[in-house]
Amino acid sequence: MAGTNRSDENLSGGPAIILVEPQLAENIGMVARAMANFGLGDLRLVNPRDGWPNEGARAAASRADHVIDAARLFDSVEAAAADLSYLLATTARPRYSIKAVRGPDSAAAELRARIAADRPAGILFGRERFGLSNEEVDLADEIVTFPVNPAFASLNIAQAVLLMSYEWMRSGLGEHAAPRFQAPEIAQAPKDDLYRFFEHLEGSLDETGYFFPLEKRDTMVHNLRTMLTRAGFSEPELRTLRGVLRSFERHARIARENEA
Repeated sequence: MAGTNRSDENLSGGPAIILVEPQLAENIGMVARAMANFGLGDLRLVNPRDGWPNEGARAAASRADHVIDAARLFDSVEAAAADLSYLLATTARPRYSIKAVRGPDSAAAELRARIAADRPAGILFGRERFGLSNEEVDLADEIVTFPVNPAFASLNIAQAVLLMSYEWMRSGLGEHAAPRFQAPEIAQAPKDDLYRFFEHLEGSLDETGYFFPLEKRDTMVHNLRTMLTRAGFSEPELRTLRGVLRSFERHARIARENEA
């Protein structure tokens, strides 16, 4: 579609767009183009198959060079989302997770309200072939899903980003753009703090033999992470919880030493 005015300043801000293990450079380029169309600029790539930087992506971006040049590379979802306090996971199919599920319009309004309240936020998009794993969805606060034909629900990654980018832009227009999110007195902790708490908790539970039988460990971890991401912990709350874990660990260590 024509109509680009190169003299206008690019819009900035908005949620981070996180692509998990994208396979095709052309898809990354089309994602960058979609982001530029609707004023998004924070592109984060988790282990792109064809490496980065990639000229194929730049060519497909159709001059959205500012998005391509600013793209950042990460080796895990946890690292890509570490500085965010709110994370959405996109999927076009039902999940067994009991996380809250939003439509694109509701998700965009929530993102805008949180970002306006200085709460960094982002959206996870999965691989072209099979999307996000259940373990990756577990790292998000909520799910956003698209109202698509159930008999043909597969969306190209660039299409999915385009839909969310459009809703992001639309959420800032008109009288219906009023924030729905009331900023809490204490801000949610960055995801990096939450993920380190996951590691600490799960390591402690491994030590105590909580995960039994072992073949059910993944399901038990999934259930724990689903509960914990729903809570919206603040940094002080996570420090308190990790202190509780350290206290238990210390007493267990003293008990073992006394038995020896």
